[in-house]
Amino acid sequence: MFKKILVANRGEIAIRVMRTLREMGIRSVAVYSEADRSCLHVREADEAVCIGPAVARESYLHIPAVISAAKVTGAEAIHPGYGFLSENPAFSAACESNGIVFIGPSPRAIDMLGHKASARKIAMKGGIPVTPGTKNCVTRDCLKEAEKIGFPIMIKAAAGGGGKGIRIVREKSALAHEFEMASSEAKSAFNNGDVYFEKYIEGPRHIEVQFARDSRGNAVAFPERDCSIQRRHQKLLEESPSPAVNQKLRERLEEAAVRLADTAEYVGVGTVEFLMDKERNFYFMEVNTRLQVEHPVTEAITRTDLVREQVLIAAGEKLSLSRNRASSFDGHAIEHRINAEDFTRNFAPSLGRVEEWVVPGGPGIRLDTHMYQGYKLPLYYDSMLAKLVVWGPDRAAAIARSRRALGEFRVGGLSTTIDVHRLIVDSPEFNAGDVDTGFMEKLLAPAAVKA
Repeated sequence: MFKKILVANRGEIAIRVMRTLREMGIRSVAVYSEADRSCLHVREADEAVCIGPAVARESYLHIPAVISAAKVTGAEAIHPGYGFLSENPAFSAACESNGIVFIGPSPRAIDMLGHKASARKIAMKGGIPVTPGTKNCVTRDCLKEAEKIGFPIMIKAAAGGGGKGIRIVREKSALAHEFEMASSEAKSAFNNGDVYFEKYIEGPRHIEVQFARDSRGNAVAFPERDCSIQRRHQKLLEESPSPAVNQKLRERLEEAAVRLADTAEYVGVGTVEFLMDKERNFYFMEVNTRLQVEHPVTEAITRTDLVREQVLIAAGEKLSLSRNRASSFDGHAIEHRINAEDFTRNFAPSLGRVEEWVVPGGPGIRLDTHMYQGYKLPLYYDSMLAKLVVWGPDRAAAIARSRRALGEFRVGGLSTTIDVHRLIVDSPEFNAGDVDTGFMEKLLAPAAVKA
């Protein structure tokens, strides 16, 4: 087992990884930019190394700086968290060539599954349903491909994620313009302007399945997460299990995730994302070759430490879970992403000092955060302040606990999305489990007018 692991990330996810390392008796190394000297993850680590200026491309995204920090501190492995370099095959390869273990899949797996068009091919090879679409990337002279699929279609960045490079086209007259917009955004976000087409499914749910596979070929899948509550393709709230999935469908989803992992010869922890239509047909969307932001809801209902499983797999050990054990669960969990944003101003970022920080507690409450009173938010990184995760014996109890916890949560000095989450949990549609990916637009239309 490793003696020392460098965490190539910042904030709450870095702290979350370090907690597991401490429980496993493994020393942790933090890296930080000049803007993050006062960030809590720096204090929580056993060692910390400054790797560059505030701008991420010169620090957290600078591969030579991260590798150098690992070498200088004698770290045997690197955990990338999520975001930054976590899905960068060049970073995984750099670790490999420098004799450092990358806690994640191989460069080849990241490259194959991180590129959405090639991931679709792997899904089809594994017999997993995919939405009608182009098998390969397309060029701007692509009207025939679009007409074969049938409008409306979705243009998607082949190398993307996080909602970037996505356009919905309902009429062929808009295709050329939207193609250029999607390709340009993809090029800017991922340095790759390749796009492909998929049939657009009206009013779908966003369902995803966490899986893990070790180097011996043992694979398990966990109960699904419902990530339908999102705005502009960015998730706001996730829950597990989904109120729209029964046990028979759950087994089919888990089987599909395991088949994909086996087909890709994947080693590590990952997530398969699906779209599910109103008839409960599900279609492969993409693979995330890293730990998800929303992994705590899976941990809450399965009593599993997913970071620990990542470390064990990377160390060449066998999965500690059987397939039956991974798919069993207890109760219901909901994660609320609390961001420094002002939803009354179209979710504009809110910057400043945290003047008050009063967090909820009590039974079934978990808070993953790097905030503290007096902390000043740097303007260079994402706006997430905390992940509030609640567990209850059933969905109604979890929603009631969410309502109580959100009422206790007080942040002073900046605007947050706490009030948005209060709107969600008070919504009759959410309480009935009757939501899709367009839910937030409907919810916020009257709220925005009122504000």
